[in-house]
Amino acid sequence: MELTLYVKFFLGLVAIINPIGLLPVFVSLTSHQTEAERNHTGKVANFAVVVILLVTIVAGQHILNMFSISLSAFRIAGGTLIAIIAMSMLQGKLGEVKRNQEEDRESSAMESVAVVPLALPLMAGPGAISSVIVFAAEHNSLSNFIAMFITVIIFGLVSFALFRMASIIYKILGKTGINVITRLMGLLMLSIGIEVIAAGIKGLFPQLFS
Repeated sequence: MELTLYVKFFLGLVAIINPIGLLPVFVSLTSHQTEAERNHTGKVANFAVVVILLVTIVAGQHILNMFSISLSAFRIAGGTLIAIIAMSMLQGKLGEVKRNQEEDRESSAMESVAVVPLALPLMAGPGAISSVIVFAAEHNSLSNFIAMFITVIIFGLVSFALFRMASIIYKILGKTGINVITRLMGLLMLSIGIEVIAAGIKGLFPQLFS
């Protein structure tokens, strides 16, 4: 078990979920709440994300087996999805692959926005879930699962800390600063997507690389 492997996994979660880029959305969705209510919303949202990702780690391979989907095919599909989201992030947007106008209208009418739409689909969206499934399928020993569990929990704590300081960070960085970070995360995410696609193609067509 290599530490660098899980640092890469952690940084991949940071790039794909992009909690800093979601701060304006979090501030907007919780604008009607008190500080205590906002902190509770951030806590519930990040707890839900951790639970979703932990379940994905355990059940991901079983889901692929249930539908007879090869890991290589899922890599290509997941990598393509990650690349699509990354292209949207490079334009400084969250993208309609994470949310659409109808979901925006529904969320504006909700009292509790912690689980939907914050945790799902904004944070633990298709890109994050597919990347976790691929990583878990590639490293499926018990020690690796434990390390992934710890990494996901650490990510949840870091993300919650960012959400707790959302108003301050948003004031310091401003919309432009957050857009710059979102674009940088998008570039990292696009690189991850291309790597996943390349690994999937190599797995599906090994004769091309022999």
